[in-house]
Amino acid sequence: MRYLHRQAARRKRPGDIVPGAVAAVVVLENYLPGSQGAGEPGSQGVKIAKYALGEDYHRALTRRLGLIANWLREHGATIAHVWADAGPVPERELAERAGLGWIGKNTMLIRPESGSFCLIGTVFTDLALVPASAAGYDRCGSCTRCLEACPTGALVAPRVLDATRCTSYLTIESRQPIPEALVDKLEGWGFGCDICNDVCPWNVRFAAPASEPAYQDRGAIAVDDPGFFDRMTPEEFTERFGDSPLERPGLAGMRRNWAAAFRSRAGHTTSSTAGP
Repeated sequence: MRYLHRQAARRKRPGDIVPGAVAAVVVLENYLPGSQGAGEPGSQGVKIAKYALGEDYHRALTRRLGLIANWLREHGATIAHVWADAGPVPERELAERAGLGWIGKNTMLIRPESGSFCLIGTVFTDLALVPASAAGYDRCGSCTRCLEACPTGALVAPRVLDATRCTSYLTIESRQPIPEALVDKLEGWGFGCDICNDVCPWNVRFAAPASEPAYQDRGAIAVDDPGFFDRMTPEEFTERFGDSPLERPGLAGMRRNWAAAFRSRAGHTTSSTAGP
C-alpha cells in the first residue's frame, strides 16, 4: 500500500491536510447489516466482509458527511472538507483524540457503547469549535482473542498488523496472486475479513444492526457458487458491483479471491471435520 508511505508526513501533521482548517469534526457510523448471511461466522459458502454487502461505504458516508458540512457552512464556516476513509487523514487517531473510543489490539477503533463495526468520517473546518477530550482509556485489558483468532497471523502483536498477511489486504488491495502459504488459511473469506471484529467481546456484547439502508445486504453475491465471477463479463461486473466495495479489486481480483476462498473453505472444512 504505497499510498500510506506517500501520505505519511501529512498523516503525522493533520493540521497541514486542509490549509486554513482549525478543527476536525469526527463521527462514527455503524455499518453492521441487519442480515449478515454472507459475513456471518459459520455461514455456508464464501464469506464477505460485512461492510461490503451493500453500497460502497465511501459513497454513502460522503453523502451523510455532506449534511454535516452543510450545517457547518450555515453556521459560518468557509471550509468544510469531507473525508470518508480517503486521503492522508489518520482517522482512528483523530477519533481517539475526539473521545470516541480507543484503538484496540486488533488496530480497530472501539467505541465502548457499540464496538468496532463502524466507519470513521471527518469534516475539516475553519469554524472555531470547542475540542472534545481525548479518550484516556484502553479497555482491551488482558484480552487477546483477536490475536489468537487471526488465521494468517497478521496481528503479530497488540496493535501491530502485518498487512502482507492480512486477509483484507490480500483480497482487496493486493494485485498479486495470494501466496500459496496463505491461501489455505483464508478460511473461506472471499473479500475482506471480519474475524478480529467478530471475536471482540465489545462487539459480541454491544454491536447492533445499522438502520442506514445503504449498508444492508443487497443479496447480489452468490456466495455458494464457485463459478459466479468466472462466468461474469466485465460489463456485467461493472453494472452489478460498480457502486460496491467489490469494485476495488475488480473482476480479475474477485476471480482470484473466489478461487482461493473456495479452496480454503474446502480445506478448512476437511481439517475441522476429520476424525482421529
